[in-house]
Amino acid sequence: MSKRNSQTAKTAARERLRQERERQARRDRIRRQVIVAASVVGVLAAAGGIGYAVVQMNKPSYWEGLKDAKVVAPANTTGAKGTTVVIGKDTAKKTLKVYEDSRCPVCAQFEQSVGSTVKKDLDDGKFKIQYIGATFIDKKDNGQGSKNALSALGAALNVSPEAFAEYKTALYSAKWHPAEQTDKFKDDSYLIKVADTVPALKNNKKFQDAVEKGTYDAWAMAMSKSFDDNKDKVTGTPSFVMDGKKLTVDSQGNPPMTAADFTKAIDAALKG
Repeated sequence: MSKRNSQTAKTAARERLRQERERQARRDRIRRQVIVAASVVGVLAAAGGIGYAVVQMNKPSYWEGLKDAKVVAPANTTGAKGTTVVIGKDTAKKTLKVYEDSRCPVCAQFEQSVGSTVKKDLDDGKFKIQYIGATFIDKKDNGQGSKNALSALGAALNVSPEAFAEYKTALYSAKWHPAEQTDKFKDDSYLIKVADTVPALKNNKKFQDAVEKGTYDAWAMAMSKSFDDNKDKVTGTPSFVMDGKKLTVDSQGNPPMTAADFTKAIDAALKG
């Protein structure tokens, strides 16, 4: 009998086969362990990522975080946190409250059609205006433009009441006011571009720095809260209130949107 077919050879062959099976089994175990470990790491990473995302979503946004921030009020303001903004002649006996949101398309329509009449009345001392800025349109699309434009209006007010009034007119103009669905006012560069059409603000570095640094961002949030907490039961813009009564033109409570309707409503309010 040859060595190849000897019992010793068979035993050696079986031993080699056994060792090979053990090595293969070890390799399979290690592979399974690596797969399980990788899966665990993947699950933990995913869970961590989800957890991080949830934490980030639950964090207050930049603007929301300013609700409790220290307010830097612009010049030419009074009241708590500088949210009382009154423009016009001191000799005017009555004050018209004007509620507006910078992104509001109906406010833009009013300013474009009736704004010159309002300015003339203001210059003539017919009444003063108390401006209350709203930002509720931002809430509709998670935007920033109403808040950012309100902050820029604060920067303009810090220059002068006249600069504030002219800048507000420019923001609402047909040339510069964007569609409600387009949040252009969130961009500082766009707000500064519009401001360059106002002589007192053109190339005004102090104004531009205030816009870019967000000097009056917290003030804008405080002003927005004054709209939310108003006692006149105003929930939309534009709205006009004198002596606690809204200026309306019909039984539905719509505001005056033409010069003629505005003059009729304001004259009645001045007599009341």
